Amino acid sequence: MKKFLITMLSVIMILGLVGCSSNQATPGGGSKEQAGTAEKTPLKVTLPTWTGYGPLFLAKEKGLFEKHGVDVELSIIEGLAERKQALAGGQVDGMATALDVQVTLAAAGVPMQVVWLLDDSYGGDGLIAKNNIPSVADLKGKKVAFEQGSTSHLLILTALKEANLTDKDVEMVQMSAGDAGAAFVAGKVDAAVTWEPWLTKATQADGKILVSTKELSGIIVDTVGFKKDVIEQRPDDIKAFVAAMAEAMDYWKQNPEESNGIMAKGLKIELAEFTGTVTGLKFLHKEENKTLFGSVGSKGAIYDSTKNTIDFYVEQKIIDKALNAEDVLNPTFVGGL
Repeated sequence: MKKFLITMLSVIMILGLVGCSSNQATPGGGSKEQAGTAEKTPLKVTLPTWTGYGPLFLAKEKGLFEKHGVDVELSIIEGLAERKQALAGGQVDGMATALDVQVTLAAAGVPMQVVWLLDDSYGGDGLIAKNNIPSVADLKGKKVAFEQGSTSHLLILTALKEANLTDKDVEMVQMSAGDAGAAFVAGKVDAAVTWEPWLTKATQADGKILVSTKELSGIIVDTVGFKKDVIEQRPDDIKAFVAAMAEAMDYWKQNPEESNGIMAKGLKIELAEFTGTVTGLKFLHKEENKTLFGSVGSKGAIYDSTKNTIDFYVEQKIIDKALNAEDVLNPTFVGGL
């Protein structure tokens, strides 16, 4: 019995020492957890495979997110519906996608706010068709592949409207942009709305580019947005994210070859494919972001682009309620750079 009591007292003393150790104050006061050594919850950002989203991987690989005090987790999800589902379900906090997609998300009850502008498409997206289809007007009755409710949808609707047609005049085939390009090259559809490298591949496979964002510039702007509640709950992390993106763009300008390799690897595409598609995009640095967002009392051009997108989608009944551009754009963090 005496041995048992001695053993129990020893156990109690050990447990007491362990408890004191775990709550030991660090220099300067507070526990280790309070001192900030506990692992931070990452900001989770999803994106599809697209050259325009390469700078996210550059910021990640060069440790720029970590440098500014935020952990960022990137994931590639190709399908727009799947990305929207991940956002709505709370699996991710933000998305790299085109501005018009951010609009449709907000209109569908997933409040999003754009905090960083990545690029403006300038020939990187387009409508491809068989060589025997001379113009957009000749798509009437033809099978056209594109992703409904996405940037591709906006592009085809804009092109059709200029040719006095609507989406009712073509046979729509629902596919992601990449799959649409592949389907066209395989001869399964008459036309497709897609992006590089499929635009180039189309010209090598009995096809041509009917219209691209060179002719329709300013309607496809790639962005990074976060759910509104995430921004409200984690403003310091969003501030750090934006600062890291601004630094990543500067690093790319100063170290192009190294940066191209990092971004191609992150996107899991060939370096030649990455560098070949970069020319179809106008990448936006800190200065361009500041100009496009504008300042207090003097809003920049991105507000007009957003309003035009909202108006167009309401007119086409893609969304059923008009939003304000201010609901979708958050200039706070760019303004603080």
